[in-house]
Amino acid sequence: MIPPVTIVMGVSGCGKSTYARALAGTQGAALVEGDDLHSAANVARMRAGIALTDADRWPWLDRVADAINRAGAGGGPVVATCSALRRAYRDRLRAGVAAPTRFVLLDVPVDELRRRMIARTGHFMPAGLLDSQLATLEWPDRDEGVEIVRAG
Repeated sequence: MIPPVTIVMGVSGCGKSTYARALAGTQGAALVEGDDLHSAANVARMRAGIALTDADRWPWLDRVADAINRAGAGGGPVVATCSALRRAYRDRLRAGVAAPTRFVLLDVPVDELRRRMIARTGHFMPAGLLDSQLATLEWPDRDEGVEIVRAG
């Protein structure tokens, strides 16, 4: 049985949105795009090449959890995107989401991530922040049960 909530996670450029849209389509699930839930201040910081701090991320993670709960209120499956780079962020989402939650980490080679970020247009996250995202990423421990998908 597929858990009602799947959060597709990883650094910027790994393909979270593309993967989540496809997964939601195959499951008939509601889709929550975490990037759409950033505050205007967070988006401005990232556009300016300033990495977010934990203090910037906590309210955003709470908005992501709230949006997942609203999307799943009818009992159907939900697929969401959220970088969820640190275990503490994943734990906060697990605590805030009312349904059983699984995470899928998209693992993409750094050169491919950089290529994708440089090539994309219209996104607020500049390629210059990739290194900070990689430095922030805490690889999931086995006890977290995170599925790792090698992509790219």
